[in-house]
Amino acid sequence: MYRTQASAFTGTPTASAHRAYPATAPARAAVPSGHLRTLARLLLVRPAVTAATVPALTALAVGLWGLDRGSMWRDESATFQVARRSLPEISQLSGSADAVHGVYYVLMHFVLQVHPGEVMLRLPSVLAAAVTAGLVAMIGTRLARARVGLWAGLLYAVTPATGLFATEGRSYALVCAGAAAATLLLLRAVELGRTRDWCRYGAVVGCTAYLHEFAALLLAAHAVTLVVSWRRIDGTLWRAWTVAAAAALTALLPLISLTAGQSGQVAWLEAPGIDSVEELLRTFAGPSPLVVTVVLLLICAALNAPLPRRGRISLGALALPLTLVPPALLLAVAQTTPLYHRRYVLFALAGVPLLAAAGGERCAAVVRGLLQAGQPPHRAAAALTGVAAIAAACLWQLPEHRVNASAAGRPDDLAAVARVAARELGPGDPVLFLPSESRRVALTYPAGFAGTQDLALRTAPAASGTLYGTETGPIELRRRLANLDRVWVLAEPRVTAASWNPRSATEAAKLSVVNEQFVLRGEFKERSGVLRMYVRRAPERPVDWPAGKPVPVVDPVLEVHDRNRARERDQGATGWAGPPGSGAPQGSGGAPGARERLELPPLHPHGTG
Repeated sequence: MYRTQASAFTGTPTASAHRAYPATAPARAAVPSGHLRTLARLLLVRPAVTAATVPALTALAVGLWGLDRGSMWRDESATFQVARRSLPEISQLSGSADAVHGVYYVLMHFVLQVHPGEVMLRLPSVLAAAVTAGLVAMIGTRLARARVGLWAGLLYAVTPATGLFATEGRSYALVCAGAAAATLLLLRAVELGRTRDWCRYGAVVGCTAYLHEFAALLLAAHAVTLVVSWRRIDGTLWRAWTVAAAAALTALLPLISLTAGQSGQVAWLEAPGIDSVEELLRTFAGPSPLVVTVVLLLICAALNAPLPRRGRISLGALALPLTLVPPALLLAVAQTTPLYHRRYVLFALAGVPLLAAAGGERCAAVVRGLLQAGQPPHRAAAALTGVAAIAAACLWQLPEHRVNASAAGRPDDLAAVARVAARELGPGDPVLFLPSESRRVALTYPAGFAGTQDLALRTAPAASGTLYGTETGPIELRRRLANLDRVWVLAEPRVTAASWNPRSATEAAKLSVVNEQFVLRGEFKERSGVLRMYVRRAPERPVDWPAGKPVPVVDPVLEVHDRNRARERDQGATGWAGPPGSGAPQGSGGAPGARERLELPPLHPHGTG
């Protein structure tokens, strides 16, 4: 089936054949030597190498453009602060939260030891995007030809979504690289049928799923590919794939058991609708309507006239399930259990440029047929024409690339909030973070909060095994606030909306004390947060209060709590607990009741108004 180098010769070389070689020496000497000769060989003699190298370098250039944009957003902030913890602390966190990213955090722990900064945080993603572009080109070359591989790799490299996730300190670009590598190994294992190739395939799928467990949906896409190619897939190959897939899923069970109890972290997700499908289409094909239209037309051309099969699996049988199956499965599951986000299925993006490149090859064949009457074009003309068209698409979407390379292309700009804090806060200033997740600004950019007091913090994030630390109870928080004349509040924009409700008694206490006992004196807004300075309201002077004597600050909730505790102590001393409903506190430690939490007004620029 496969020809070796020896089979290319019809006979044994003779002495006369060897004597004929010196006659061609002058022609060979004219070939450039050194680096020029190596470059010429790569570009012309080895088109498969060129097809993989050019897209990889293009993706690398796109990624380096937005590598150091001067700010992290909330997800990158989580990576940055968790990866700098010790390995036992990362393991402790994974037991309670973010287990799906645990392996990625361990990897980034070693990366950030080189230099803890934004460049090193995003560099693995940039390199992974470059590798993925090269792997997509290799898949296209293996299934069709080098020209198709070159186009597919370049299309992947210049897609705005590739540049967006290539410059993020998260695991999704690495997942894409693992999925592309597993797909290439699948093709190799199907063609060669060797046990070691199937072992490599299963190992890569398992490792990729440990970077993000939804990468296991890749197995469903590969299963559909094998089903579509059933005429060329025998029972031996099916058994080998089943064993490799089962081994990968079995190895994933510990991670699944951990993340099953942490689904509350994605409770903010909603059931996807038609708008989610449209967003996914723009992510895969490009946000520009013109580019989306052209890509869809090329895909239709590829599906209408499939390229000739070069092995057991055709390009369409591989690329179409890769594009459709993982997103479709996750969208279907998310209708009952909201788990869908476009970045969770980003690895399926690789199928779109493969199909579009196949459609481009079909269009090139049509043009070549029209030119047969005259002089046929050079074999490189079609490849260069396709490259020029891809470059034009990249230039057309250049504004999108420019936004992705800046902090404006991310949901949050934590550095801007930190700069405001550094300008306004001073040593010893008390700060409340509302909600507690807004503490991420201080954890990511601690210089802006140097010397300040975190009033609500009880246990630091690393020591508590949480992302943002644990906060003190509402009564203790009120005691800390009772002796303060002013307090700073760093709030997320959503907190200022009247519809926002606190999720804990401590956050309810923050709202209550600030609204009832303080008045706004300064506000500094940024896109990702607002910093406010509150000063204590002047307490009302009783009618019979002596002139010149300061009126003490009274917190009615603290007074009630202290009276109840005193009553409990007195009753405990006499051995009587009082009748039910007599007002003795029930439950835990004086947290405010449901009535207090429900009647709290939202945090609002004019206090209680």
